[in-house]
Amino acid sequence: MRGRTDVLEPAILGLLAESPMHGYELRKRLNLVLGSFRALSYGSLYPCLKGLADRGWIVGVDAPGDRTVASKRARIVYQLTAEGKEHLQQVLSSSGPAAWEDENFDVRFAFFAQTDAETRMRILEGRRIRLTERLETFRQSFARTRERMDEYTLELQRHGLEQVEREVRWLDDLIDNERGTRRARPEGGGRPAAAADDAEGTTEARNEKERG
Repeated sequence: MRGRTDVLEPAILGLLAESPMHGYELRKRLNLVLGSFRALSYGSLYPCLKGLADRGWIVGVDAPGDRTVASKRARIVYQLTAEGKEHLQQVLSSSGPAAWEDENFDVRFAFFAQTDAETRMRILEGRRIRLTERLETFRQSFARTRERMDEYTLELQRHGLEQVEREVRWLDDLIDNERGTRRARPEGGGRPAAAADDAEGTTEARNEKERG
């Protein structure tokens, strides 16, 4: 389960960098913010918290006046240590291939607000390259095998292809935004520039005829 821990640890550190939290709140935030953790259990969370505490990256303190009904004990609130903040910055400044794999990318993207612009761009561009390669593989496989597929398998393959295509377009927009150069696209319901110019010319000719 090390792969899951590798994703869970930076997610916890990133959330605690925003504010200290107790375990219940932290689990809710992980389930809400990171879709891949919707099935996260306390059996996964607390061993990970213990491991982070053992390495000195977080510390748990009793929350004054905040006690559970069942045990009457103060709930433990977790917060980053100075070493934890330093380690998180090292994680967030990394941009190697692992950062743009499926599950890791979701976590890294969730904390882009804490990531510097140069690293954000490297991760986005790396993710786009990875998906472009995957898209080409999908297309080649689809072209080779479509004649042998039943209609449902064919639809499933087409659905997967469209999902990758949508994410590539989404990444294109994000990369453009990071560069500060939005693509010039017609607004919803708008007409292409040439059509608009033709329409404007027709209207002007009509108005000239009426004035004549």
